[in-house]
Amino acid sequence: MHFSIEEATIARIHAAYRMGHLTARELVEGYLERIETYDKQGPSINSIVNISAQARERADELDKYLTRTGRLSGRLHGIPVAVKDCIETADMPTTFGSVAFKDYVPDEDATVVTRLKDAGAIILAKTTLPDFATSWWSCSSVSGETRNPYALDYDSGGSSSGSGAAVAANFVTAALGADCGGSVRLPASHCCLVGVRTTPGLVSLKGVSPFVHLQDTVGPMTKTVRDAAEMLDALVGCDPNPTRAACGVAGASESYAASLSPGGLRGARIGLLTDALGSGEDDLCSAVNDVVMSAVGAIRQAGAQVIEVEIPELAQRIADTSLDVTCFRGELDAFLADRPRAPVRTLEEIHESRQYHPLLDLLEMYAAGPEKPEDDPDYPRRLAARDVFSQALANLLGVHQLDALVFPDVQVPPPSREMINARRWTSLTFPTTCSSPSVRPRV
Repeated sequence: MHFSIEEATIARIHAAYRMGHLTARELVEGYLERIETYDKQGPSINSIVNISAQARERADELDKYLTRTGRLSGRLHGIPVAVKDCIETADMPTTFGSVAFKDYVPDEDATVVTRLKDAGAIILAKTTLPDFATSWWSCSSVSGETRNPYALDYDSGGSSSGSGAAVAANFVTAALGADCGGSVRLPASHCCLVGVRTTPGLVSLKGVSPFVHLQDTVGPMTKTVRDAAEMLDALVGCDPNPTRAACGVAGASESYAASLSPGGLRGARIGLLTDALGSGEDDLCSAVNDVVMSAVGAIRQAGAQVIEVEIPELAQRIADTSLDVTCFRGELDAFLADRPRAPVRTLEEIHESRQYHPLLDLLEMYAAGPEKPEDDPDYPRRLAARDVFSQALANLLGVHQLDALVFPDVQVPPPSREMINARRWTSLTFPTTCSSPSVRPRV
């Protein structure tokens, strides 16, 4: 194969298909060879937990279609995609990152998997994640630790750990992650990718293990903004299934990819959220702040005006609106109860059997949470605090006439494995900043 899969984009792959310089079968073989060489051996990045046995057959079908019709079957024709392993697939095990589910194969694909297939994508593999997505670190009881492709002694981020590492290491063209409080954005940041937290309700959650239903989302992880837009165009839309349905709440009048413009920032007003930056006196935070300010400079060069803004008592607002401990146990138990063949039926059973990675302090907190959100006396207060916080964000945008806010996804660079094992941070003290937009659907 003469085509280079390193840093390959959807547009380059499709151009090669059309010119006859590449087949989907060749591309799949190239990615599989790279996975074997770098993920399973060599540096052992460990981002892939299962590989599809149908990928080659699917590629052959797409090649025949192109030969027969002279056209691509869809916007993602022949694009190898990896899927976070909390998203159900009927032709591969779905482990949810848990050793208890290492052999579990769901009855049907998640809606997002079906939509990718309908767009012509090849679902090549499932990617690692911490048990039931309960960590900022890439540690799983079923697959172990996933390394950062750019620095092997450092973390690739959670919870969409494998999706981030797989795209960064060129094991697939694009991947899906799931994001409740930052699980797409943080590994995208750690692995130098474009990660999109979609608006809740824009993309179906049917067949995706839950976290907090008010905040759960599925989104693309890619190398370029255009590829993310192409993936998003394939994913959005109403889900006729009543379970965790999506109904296109963003209401885009045209495709996301078609809306991209090289001069899109000209005349925009962007708010730099200064109180989301880390302390300048901390060397780790300073390194991230320097990257943020460099990006701000590029935004200004692109024609936007950047205004420094603050949200009073930001840290307290984030703490007051957290619903993770309140909601997780009840939502996961309901999800598992709806799957008669699930080998484990409750979070309590997982916790009592110790079938989870020992670094998952958050899972232990969730196991001690209420059986139902309504059992938490603070639940109404936290729901009300969300509305107050959401209104504060809306007011900030309105008063300053802002088109968007800019801030880092996490205030420090990717932590080293040594830092994680020494428990330098707990899951609750790790300085992420992703919770702010998670409570405001349209920010």
